[in-house]
Order: sequence, then C-alpha cells, then structure tokens
Amino acid sequence: MTASIPEPARVGFGAGADAYAKGRPSYPADAVAYVVERCGIGPGTTVLDLAAGTGIFTSLLVPSGARLVAVEPVESMRAKITGAEVLDGTAEAIPLPDQSVDAVTVAQAFHWFRHDEALAEIARVLRPGGTLAMLWNRRDESVPWVDRMSEIIHWRAHQISMYDRTDWPAVISASGHFGPVEHRAFSWEHLVDRATLAERVRSVSYIAAMDEAERAPLVAEVVALTDGFTEPFPLPYNTLMWCSTRS
Repeated sequence: MTASIPEPARVGFGAGADAYAKGRPSYPADAVAYVVERCGIGPGTTVLDLAAGTGIFTSLLVPSGARLVAVEPVESMRAKITGAEVLDGTAEAIPLPDQSVDAVTVAQAFHWFRHDEALAEIARVLRPGGTLAMLWNRRDESVPWVDRMSEIIHWRAHQISMYDRTDWPAVISASGHFGPVEHRAFSWEHLVDRATLAERVRSVSYIAAMDEAERAPLVAEVVALTDGFTEPFPLPYNTLMWCSTRS
C-alpha cells in the first residue's frame, strides 16, 4: 500500500522516529483503564490502534489480552512497534475488512487525519456497537517553564497544535456514524531528565524536519529552562480523551 499522509508528518516523523521513541511520554494508567473499560477491550476482542507511531499506546493495551492490530504509515516508526500485528496504512485507507474490529484507538494522531474520510473508514472497520477512542497528551502550559517551552518551539504557530481547541464532538457527530461523544481528562506527570527532554523537543514533527543547525539551538534553549532542576523532574501533562460508539 502507498500511504498518503501530510508532508510534515511524513518528513518529520520519518526523520524523528528515534527521538519519538525516546522522548515521547506514555499515558497514565487511569486513562488506559478508562479506554479498556469504555471500549470493552479484553480477550476475544480485536483492537485497531490507528496511526500507532512507535507503538507507545499499543504496548499499553497488550496486558488486556485483546488481539491488537497497529496501523502506521511511516516505515521507520512502524518498525519500532511490538506486541501487535503491524500493517502499513492510513486512517483514510485502513487495510482491514468491513466490521472486523471491536474498538479503534487513536493516540496523538487524529489531528493529522482528513476527518470525514477517516471517520467513514473507522466506521467501516468497526463492528456495530464498536467504540472509537481518541486521546492526546497535552503539555500543561499553566506551569511557567512549560509555557515558555511552547513559546521557544513556536508551538502555537502551527495548525497541528490546535487539537485541544477543536470541537471533536461536532466533528464526530457531523460524520453521521457515531453516537454521543464522551470527554475525559487526566492530569499527570512524566518524569524526565535533560536528555529525555531534548529528545522530546526533537520528536516534534516540524522540528525533526529541520536541519541540525536550525534544530540544535531550539533544543538547547528548551533544555536550559531546566537548569537547576534535580533530575528526574516532572514534565506535566493533561491527557485529553474523546470516546464514541458506532451507531
């Protein structure tokens, strides 16, 4: 399959797969438990983790005992996924049969999709009554140094940062394929050291796509914000989640 994805994602994530695997946070246990319960994930069920990246969220579903299928279009990221059947594909062209999965999870990715096409494809592969769970880790910018980090990397200047300001219930409802949308948020902290923080910055798609001469000063300026911190130190997040059942 020839995957068609936005150029910034293809270039940035293709170049930054190692940084992504090293620097991106996991997800809090209570958020994972909510997804497992809300989606009815367990032995005898099949779960599609769509745009699975390096498999960070996929790996958290392994203990559920479900059959896991991870679909990811970027080869260098796909190569890092373990614990699941791994397929090349996109949200708009999912390489699975109709009504073949019980749940679809999308972690840190739905904002890259063409919404209408993706929701139609997700509805196609979901069995009736199956559930879609979308979630994002959002840095907690109420903490001053984290807010300054976003300023340094020009986070708010990029359209991809708008996922927390998108009306996801309206987007999902407009598709006509899903029922009411539930929203949950979980606050937590990712313990990091300076090396991990540097990889976190390098893993941002548009930063990963830069040449090193442009990227290095941004990384250094963010890491300098933590001078004097005792390692490891917390990088705070809010995990934002939206769930809906296929109608």
